Amino acid sequence: MRSLILLAASAAAVFAQTAAPNESGVSIGHVHLVVGDPEAQKKLFVGILGAEVTNAGTLEMLKLPGTFIVVQKARTAPTGGTDGSSVNHFGFLVRNSADIKTKLAAAGVTFPLDRPEQKQFIAEFPESVRVEFTENASLKTPIAFHHFHLATTDTDALRAWYVKTFGAKAGKRNDFLAAFVPGGEVDFRKADAAPAPTKGRSLDHIGFEIKGLEAFCKNLEAQGIPFDLAYREMPQLGGMKLAFILDPVGTRIELTEGLVNH
Repeated sequence: MRSLILLAASAAAVFAQTAAPNESGVSIGHVHLVVGDPEAQKKLFVGILGAEVTNAGTLEMLKLPGTFIVVQKARTAPTGGTDGSSVNHFGFLVRNSADIKTKLAAAGVTFPLDRPEQKQFIAEFPESVRVEFTENASLKTPIAFHHFHLATTDTDALRAWYVKTFGAKAGKRNDFLAAFVPGGEVDFRKADAAPAPTKGRSLDHIGFEIKGLEAFCKNLEAQGIPFDLAYREMPQLGGMKLAFILDPVGTRIELTEGLVNH
């Protein structure tokens, strides 16, 4: 995947690094796509963005600095893409936005948003998965995870939920309210109508890595936060522990412990 041995070695070392958790034990985990054609996604994430293929037991994952991308084959066609769901898109910082855009365009990707003066664009990957890229020439790696961007009719309330639930720090990114956790941020955009839940769409859920997941889940249960899947240990996934919860607007969120070790 990389032509120079020294470059490959240094990149692998950086890829192995993940953000240390905050005081609540939380850091950015992963994005989980459930699509009809996983190979079409992998061609972009691996072939253009330089993701490293790795495994957690039987689960294949694509590793990028700061996050993992999981691309799973859908049993039935996704009900829609990211636009119109509670996760409108997710985003990366890149060292050279023009280079990434040129390569994506050559692969047939379209750009529903393009701000060349800001060196920022949103690319529409296959099956309507929207991915934002913003240039930061000072990056130590060619690419790094940056944010999840959620849509809601009440941005203040949803940010407050993420701040309380994950120990995130409230702030802003430009005009958007934001909740910051190690490894990235969750940004919030105002929607005129309630967005669709993520479950069953091409981006089925987002993920956070949790230190001490079992105790974390017991605390969430005591708060009355709804679970989509109760805490469990998964030996077939390399001993990873996981649970699923739902945020107030229907975003499906996987909580993992052990994902970052792979």
